[in-house]
Amino acid sequence: MRKNYKKQMPLTITSIDHPHAEELEGTSQILDANPIIYEWVLQDLTRSVTHVDTGAEGMSAEQVLRAAIIKQMEGYSYEDLAFHLLDSVCYRSFCRIGIADKGFQKSALCNNIKAISSQTWEAINRLLVAYGQDKEIEKGKEVRTDCTVVSSNIHEPTDSGLLWDSVRVLTRKLGQINERFDDLDIPFSDHTKRAKRRMLGIMNAKSAKARKKKYIDLLKVTHKTANYACKAVSMLEAFHFKHSCLVETAQGVAEELKAIIHLTHRVIEQTTRRVIHGESVPASEKIVSIFEPHTDIIVKDRRDTFYGHKICLSNGASNLITDCLILDGNPADTELTDQMLDRHKEIYGRYPVKVALDGGFASKENLNSAKSKGIKDVCFAKKRGLEQEEMCRSSWVYKRLRRFRAGIESAISWLKRCFGLYRCTWKSLPSFHSYVWASIVSANLLTLARSELGLS
Repeated sequence: MRKNYKKQMPLTITSIDHPHAEELEGTSQILDANPIIYEWVLQDLTRSVTHVDTGAEGMSAEQVLRAAIIKQMEGYSYEDLAFHLLDSVCYRSFCRIGIADKGFQKSALCNNIKAISSQTWEAINRLLVAYGQDKEIEKGKEVRTDCTVVSSNIHEPTDSGLLWDSVRVLTRKLGQINERFDDLDIPFSDHTKRAKRRMLGIMNAKSAKARKKKYIDLLKVTHKTANYACKAVSMLEAFHFKHSCLVETAQGVAEELKAIIHLTHRVIEQTTRRVIHGESVPASEKIVSIFEPHTDIIVKDRRDTFYGHKICLSNGASNLITDCLILDGNPADTELTDQMLDRHKEIYGRYPVKVALDGGFASKENLNSAKSKGIKDVCFAKKRGLEQEEMCRSSWVYKRLRRFRAGIESAISWLKRCFGLYRCTWKSLPSFHSYVWASIVSANLLTLARSELGLS
């Protein structure tokens, strides 16, 4: 008979009959089968710790790694991750959080997960690829390669928007310095309202002449604010604080302010060149964000423009991502063929037998180079003047590899939709690299778990 409530709740749920719980259990078994992974993570977590055996315990390396995997798999924010690790029996079991444990704060999760370096994530991925080879899930004999773009977490860049960002950030920093250091009184004027009005006026200007006039005033305001910040740096470096601990803090604030000033001057320079003098500034010299200055401008197919970093991915028939190369700038795909093949040999100890690549990689030189490495069949999605007989042993093999290459498009889509590879939400270039590799490792763990469970 149905009742309003149960008199006694069970202490634990021993098992959960759900496909996702089975996948997590399979993932857990793979991690446990490779315990050296936890040692690598521990090295990152204790890199800056002088005395490892003292202080509070905090999160273990195992808990940090498993929490990072949950975060990337589910696309949680740190706040959501903290809640689900506290609320979900399945996730608590996967992350090895005991019944009496209260979970972890979002700040602790953020600090620990971001402490795992991109080099460690890449090493973990190579270990998983080796595991897949040992289990005959992915032998690496057939490989497909393609490039995509991972966006940085920035707004659409405009010259006026960048100038406005510079003014408001510098002004905020100056205000924080005056509040933080009682002995200092940095003189400055708050021009943020004026800068915002000019930025909005530029967006809504009805003529180029009116727009240029507002740009001139916005540049003037940005120059003034940058000069205030330069004076603040001089005062921070020259001032003698009563407490010695404040001296080190002031030096750190000064260095942070210098970096923002440098970016502001770059924004002023490129705006002056483009808007005032009508010059064309090369993409390599442009800055598109003062928050993520490492961001590259990626023009794809001479049509779409992206702001982030170009990555080159390789995977096999099992859908396992065997390799990833995060690139600087926007090099042509034709320049990456040999590099990706050599990296494949570094991972597997040999070159693949068959290779399927996007049409952007196609060239006579790349074909000859691949053939010289002992690769029997090389398929470019677009022939670019090459004959099928030159690339593959038969027309049938070429058509088969061309269909095989299309599978990496679905793999890239899966990574972007389900593992957050569409946009990196972590700040700074090292964190960008870590984010990309964390997404790939999480996807590969799920792929391996599904293969061993027979779910793929």
